[in-house]
Amino acid sequence: MAVPVPDDATIRAKIDELLAARDAGKTICPSEAARALAPDSADDAWRALMDDVRRVAFAAADAGDVEVTQKGEVVDGRTARGPIRLRVVRN
Repeated sequence: MAVPVPDDATIRAKIDELLAARDAGKTICPSEAARALAPDSADDAWRALMDDVRRVAFAAADAGDVEVTQKGEVVDGRTARGPIRLRVVRN
């Protein structure tokens, strides 16, 4: 069964909620947001949401609200190869 794709505002709210639940400087994986948005779906149905979650996360990074990291370093998520993480921008 296909998972309904949430709108961008819902995805962004879930990313923000998950980050707010972490200690300062801690990160989340974009897949955590996708899994939280598809909790009652089939085992791997959340994977269909990953492109949307990543797109919204990158827009949040462009807005200066979150950082996309890889091995603790800030990267451009659109060009990074391999796993990425998200964290609130440090002030």
